[in-house]
Amino acid sequence: MKIGIFLGNLGNPAIYYPKLAPITGGVAASIFLCQLLQWQSQHSNSAEWVKTNSSEIEKATGLNHEEQELARRLLKVRSFLKEKLTNPNTDTLELWADIDAFEEKLNNFWTPNPPDIITPISRENNNHPVEIFRETSPPNHVVKTDKYFGQPRQQIAVAVTPHYQFSGPWNSQEELHNFQRVLEEYAKERNLWFGNPSGWAFNIIDRMTKGLTSAFWEEFIAGIPLGESQKVQRDWEIEPEVPYPAFEEERIQYYVHKGEPLEAAVSRARADLRNPVLGKDLWEGFLRKCDRIADDALKAKNLGVQTPYLPPSFTEKPQFTKESVMKKLEAIAPQISLTPSTANTLSPRTLKQQESEEKESNSVVEDPSIESLQKACKTPMGRSIVEKQITEHPEWGYEIVDGEIVESIPF
Repeated sequence: MKIGIFLGNLGNPAIYYPKLAPITGGVAASIFLCQLLQWQSQHSNSAEWVKTNSSEIEKATGLNHEEQELARRLLKVRSFLKEKLTNPNTDTLELWADIDAFEEKLNNFWTPNPPDIITPISRENNNHPVEIFRETSPPNHVVKTDKYFGQPRQQIAVAVTPHYQFSGPWNSQEELHNFQRVLEEYAKERNLWFGNPSGWAFNIIDRMTKGLTSAFWEEFIAGIPLGESQKVQRDWEIEPEVPYPAFEEERIQYYVHKGEPLEAAVSRARADLRNPVLGKDLWEGFLRKCDRIADDALKAKNLGVQTPYLPPSFTEKPQFTKESVMKKLEAIAPQISLTPSTANTLSPRTLKQQESEEKESNSVVEDPSIESLQKACKTPMGRSIVEKQITEHPEWGYEIVDGEIVESIPF
């Protein structure tokens, strides 16, 4: 094929001035601006906007969609190009090249050391220097271009304040460190943040540096244990986080009757009572049950029953302490004692108090007499209550035979 036919098949060449690349930001921007100026010159009014689309620009310049976006962005940064907002559903673009701004830039470019161009050490090939243009939006962002192509360089570093320190209500770094250690100890005791006390403490301090208040800091400077002022006493607690013993025992027995081991039953019961929503519902049900039990007990007492029946949860339980358990272990097998010489570490007052508690726990309530029970059976309601009491207390040794209460025969 002859060269003339080959060039004819390629179509008309596009105008490109290599010396414009340093001014416009790159080859793509130069080609785009030259083509726009050519279209603009074909209008009778130079202020008239050029209406085109991405396909027409690619056909005229050979620039694909990404290269067009880059060229438009570089030209807008330099105030060479203006765009109108168009319907996003269409591909139509309305563009206008600012010839005055372009001419002014050309005049400044050829003057020595213009204020907005950073000139490096001259090179032997006399290429134009690399320009660094400060973009108006976003702020504090520098767009760097070179004479070969206008691909913007990514920002590789972020400016930070040297010797950065947390700023907050503390008066010194030592006070901050003490507060951090107290927070970490508090988090360790409660296993906060999935066993990451340092992360939890950092989160509290970081929020304080942003201006948020913290009740933990107020407790720290007041010298009271962390979390103490934030405790809420519920209706079912005698003090914050300490439920009524009968209420707690009732929930423990619930899980024991379901087949849970005692240790698991205690753990689950206490977790339920720490839940404010579930604890409130359980407390209301417990009060209703207590009301029914109290009514039955009062009726039985009015009928002559001296010791009305109460559920096991209402029976006072001996308090287990570390000292009392270790004392019993030493009495049984000293070799399995938790600590050596435990008995010597107990004060006389403690031993005496434990002995009195054991005596109280071992004290036995007298059983009701047959006469008192027989007297209570004179009415149908009293008879039903007495029958229920005798059934629930086989240790009394009574039974009802032919409507009479007699002592049961053990053989």
